[in-house]
Amino acid sequence: MPIAAIYGPEDLGSPARGHRVPARGGVGVAEPARELPMPALEWTAEVEQATAHLYERVKNVIPPVEWPFMAPYVRAINELKKTRGAVILAHNYQTPEIFHCVADIGGDSLQLAIEAAKVKSDIIVQCGVYFMAETSKILNPHKTVLIPDSRAGCSLASSITAADVRLLRQRFPGVPVVAYVNTSAEVKAEIDICCTSSNAVAVVESLNAPEVIFVPDQYLAKYVASKTSVKIIAWKGACEVHERFTGEELRSYREADPSVQIIAHPECPPDVLAEADFTGSTAHMINWVRAKHPKRVVMITECSMADNVQAELPDVEMMRPCNLCPHMKRITLPKILDSLLTLREEVTVDPPIAEKARRSVERMVDLKN
Repeated sequence: MPIAAIYGPEDLGSPARGHRVPARGGVGVAEPARELPMPALEWTAEVEQATAHLYERVKNVIPPVEWPFMAPYVRAINELKKTRGAVILAHNYQTPEIFHCVADIGGDSLQLAIEAAKVKSDIIVQCGVYFMAETSKILNPHKTVLIPDSRAGCSLASSITAADVRLLRQRFPGVPVVAYVNTSAEVKAEIDICCTSSNAVAVVESLNAPEVIFVPDQYLAKYVASKTSVKIIAWKGACEVHERFTGEELRSYREADPSVQIIAHPECPPDVLAEADFTGSTAHMINWVRAKHPKRVVMITECSMADNVQAELPDVEMMRPCNLCPHMKRITLPKILDSLLTLREEVTVDPPIAEKARRSVERMVDLKN
């Protein structure tokens, strides 16, 4: 079914907004914080031996000349995790040295939300963007949640506010609201249920409503609308990474090599999805490559994910149309190390907002399970 309508701030008379700064909650230093001394970060024979098994995981995507600069941080982070009793969550868009060498749990937004709810450790280090760290805090209100750089934002999360959701409810009274997990805690507190790209269609249909407001990704909303008979009212948000891909670009890859397989994320525009051999979330894309084992594949999403899949499946040749997420790339090994040493930057969410947001996130997680 075609999208019923797409609304943006200008349609509702919403105030202009820029990069999102948390209105409530925020970041700080965990209290009481015992800062630990900086470990030695030299490349030695001992470091080489201690990290050799980790380099085996990434040797296909990290040149040998670069590993001596990364390995001391990898070793120090993994030792500090034990000292702090911390667990590191990493999104698929993190670089291989983070995703494969220091993360305890990796995955897409849905996987990380589910695993965050199960974490036993008292300290969670979220290697992703800010809304992911907020989601971990929402699901773990009594744990310390750290993000190595609180400036790691998201164009989707910045595209809609809680006030926008309230205005949409006024315009469409009684219509349930589904929000992509790529939203702030304040927005999650105003909606009925969250979703990710993995389960968006299932979430929409679980509401048993003839029409649904879907925010904030207009392209994911269009994809969902094409898969369901539910009438979708969408928002004019978009991912700055996925929106840059074009159908013409994909056709050029296929013209250069007709045998190449192209798989795309549903945050991409419709002309991109029309050219793809498969469309799915980051988790579904990875599983597709594992199952199909194509000779050559183009993954139309953030390019670090291709590196992470290449590390796991070295015999699959990855063509890399590289659109980097500038926010994801704010998370680095030195910043993760600093976060563990100083317990900065701690993510907090205002308790009344967290309580309301938790219901929408847990409703999504319960639907998955």
